[in-house]
Amino acid sequence: MDRLSCYVLLLLSFFCFRLDLSWSLKTRFNRAPDNQGSSDLANLVYHMGPVLSSPIKLYIIWYGNWNSTHQAIIRDFLNSFSSPALSPSVADWWKTVTLYTDQTGSNISDSLSLSGEFFDSRLSNGVRLNRLSMQHIIKNAVTSKPSPLPLDPRNGLYLVLTSSDVQVDEFCRAVCGFHYFSFPSIVGATVPYAWIGYSGTQCPGVCAYPFARPLGAPPPSAMGGNDIMRPPNGDAGVDGMISVIAHELAESSSNPLVNAWYAGDNPIAPGEIADMCLGLYGSGGGGGYVGKVSTDAGGNGYNVNGVKGRRFLVQWVWDPVKKRCFGPNAMD
Repeated sequence: MDRLSCYVLLLLSFFCFRLDLSWSLKTRFNRAPDNQGSSDLANLVYHMGPVLSSPIKLYIIWYGNWNSTHQAIIRDFLNSFSSPALSPSVADWWKTVTLYTDQTGSNISDSLSLSGEFFDSRLSNGVRLNRLSMQHIIKNAVTSKPSPLPLDPRNGLYLVLTSSDVQVDEFCRAVCGFHYFSFPSIVGATVPYAWIGYSGTQCPGVCAYPFARPLGAPPPSAMGGNDIMRPPNGDAGVDGMISVIAHELAESSSNPLVNAWYAGDNPIAPGEIADMCLGLYGSGGGGGYVGKVSTDAGGNGYNVNGVKGRRFLVQWVWDPVKKRCFGPNAMD
């Protein structure tokens, strides 16, 4: 993290703000049939930029009017990265992400901690947001009195989470989340951040996969049948959001300045380590089938365990050693 600012001026010479890296719906629902066991489908290359090798401090900005139950689920998920839980665990899932290194050989940090929260229920930037709005929301969070979030360019990773009553450009139509880095001219320093929206009331069939049926897509199921998978924490919107948060955390850590780990020669539309595995949650997945995952007594699907007995369903990521998509619930 302390090396991030060294790259900013160079990057701004080549990239405009529109290059925020997104959890793409087009990629999501038109994915190649199965990246699980083939390295031919992905040519992930290191482009010499930094990764988040220092201990990562997560700062949440709750934007909008949030349901306290939904907040508790997300907090428990984020706290699961650094706390023991039954295997396969959220922490086990993150181990694949830590296999990525920078040019000095430093791995992505295995330390993620929820280090601060800011509640922007007054909607400092209104109810209709665009990509640039996220940076102004971060600026407000780190400058508001009496209890601002710290501006932490060495260790900070900021999560802007928007509630059901907030509209974001392209949300539900093109993206479910994205990550980028802040401009010092707006925020005051360069920090990586990600935005993820709650889709439970706006577009569960789009951004809450596989807990709701996408239009024109085969119905997802833990068993490969015709039933929609039930969410492990009882809410399709927040359970779907958990997987998008995991997706953006993995890519923010491995490609925080758009110049580290991605596939292809075009950073405008890169394939990042989670993009390679969209729709895969277990062994045998592909072609609309999420793969082999567990179900509890109530039929709720999950593949990792967290704190307080929580269970979550989190998509796999590309393993640079195995050269395939992988998760801790893999059967091989």
